[in-house]
Amino acid sequence: MIVATCTVQDQIPNTAATVAARLGISAPGAFDVNAACAGFVYALGLASDSVRAGSSRNVLVIGSEKLSDWVDWEDRSTCVIFADGAGAAVVSASEEHAVGPVVWGSSGERADTIHLREGKYLHQEGQAVFRWTTTELYKVALEALERAGVEPSELTAFVPHQANLRIVESIARKLGAPQALVARDIVTAGNTSSASIPLALSRMVERGELPSGSTVLTLGFGAGLVYAAQVIRIP
Repeated sequence: MIVATCTVQDQIPNTAATVAARLGISAPGAFDVNAACAGFVYALGLASDSVRAGSSRNVLVIGSEKLSDWVDWEDRSTCVIFADGAGAAVVSASEEHAVGPVVWGSSGERADTIHLREGKYLHQEGQAVFRWTTTELYKVALEALERAGVEPSELTAFVPHQANLRIVESIARKLGAPQALVARDIVTAGNTSSASIPLALSRMVERGELPSGSTVLTLGFGAGLVYAAQVIRIP
């Protein structure tokens, strides 16, 4: 059990063990991952590596956030963007390489662009984050495609973190994959941090847009600043 979250109310105990107990899962390895809005992609990479190494047979990966606890409701630049949500996926052994290598990294010198103001209110320098995401992160996405041996023309969908519609569309244009469906859940669900990618994937599957075998590029990015991308195939 891996829970990706950056909005826990208490540091101890961890969220994963508590969630596992409430689900009736007996004695799983359980830990949290805080990679902010990139958390689900980080956790998915860890789960895949754990299964491949033989350390785990099945891993439940959850991205869950309660951002409403961390916004200043008088700050209209943030409170209208962020939302609460959760999404999950199960990673199990397969004869196919359904989860590609994760390409991840960080830009810690920019950490102050997203931080807690007064230790309790989420604050971000919107223009600085926009410039960073739209000029740097498409390169990370392209590297993930290359490492997975997938051409942009082979993509069924691109599912990035739902931070901002302009960011999503800017990165999508630079991928050179005009045939790929692009997740735009930000329009209706808001920015749910580590939950945004699994929520968007779930909705696309429910709408019949991602049949079994679809090739999907994920890209997470957020506070830290941290980022991660990988190619997955829909079961």
